[in-house]
Amino acid sequence: MEKSILITGSTDGIGKETAIELASRGWRVIVHGRNQVRVDKTIWDIRNIIPNSNALGCYGDFRSLNDVDKMADEIIGSTDKLDVLLNNAGVLMKSFELSDEGFEMTFAVNHLAHFYLTGRLLPLLLKTKWARVINVSSGIHSNNINLNRFLLPEDFESVKNYSDSKLCNILYTNKMACLLVGESISINSMHPGVINTKMLKNTWGAVGSDLKEGVDREVFLVSSNDLDGISGKYIDSFKIVKSSKASYDIPLQDELWRLSLKMILDSGLKNPYSAYL
Repeated sequence: MEKSILITGSTDGIGKETAIELASRGWRVIVHGRNQVRVDKTIWDIRNIIPNSNALGCYGDFRSLNDVDKMADEIIGSTDKLDVLLNNAGVLMKSFELSDEGFEMTFAVNHLAHFYLTGRLLPLLLKTKWARVINVSSGIHSNNINLNRFLLPEDFESVKNYSDSKLCNILYTNKMACLLVGESISINSMHPGVINTKMLKNTWGAVGSDLKEGVDREVFLVSSNDLDGISGKYIDSFKIVKSSKASYDIPLQDELWRLSLKMILDSGLKNPYSAYL
């Protein structure tokens, strides 16, 4: 049976190339981007390379939780099940900006949007015999964090906020892995490598590897039989490794969970996890 995957942030970079690779392997790929023009262009590119591919699209700006909410409704309404959710989208902000709901942008896009989207899509993931959620973190995720600093413009530091948000990806992964024990969903986080994406070039220059290395790592997380039943792990260079000490801090995981839910509720949205966890 054809397997399906939603890849957030898949209209360029590693996400787009991963979508192309999986489409070539017969996967039903749901492409996500900020707007319809970018999504339609990516679907056209995939079908031009792989004429018989089954590529669909969805769009939503992760700077807005309401956009994420509408996107989730559309996916649930048009898709019977989802085998894999690859939370790949990410930003590194150069200056302090707020999301539509008033949250620091790096945190809002890299963590909060994926936290909310994953909860909304649990009904589709639970329909699969064994589903996977993959959160793309970074090798430069923080060793410590004060979650309150996301709320203060005077505490903003571009790379520090990015590294903190990538720690949040792992904290969330580890918390969810515990909550999902007994369910048919595994959840893991990963380092995609130091890859020459637009983000890397614009921040540090072209000091990384070719996109293919990042694609190979994401495809491994998506499809490797070696990861069947493996959950709550951090994977780098195709191996399970230790993430920072802070990522295993259970009170910190709980604090992030409470803060994330509060932000969702304060935005006028419902707790997407209440019916399942």
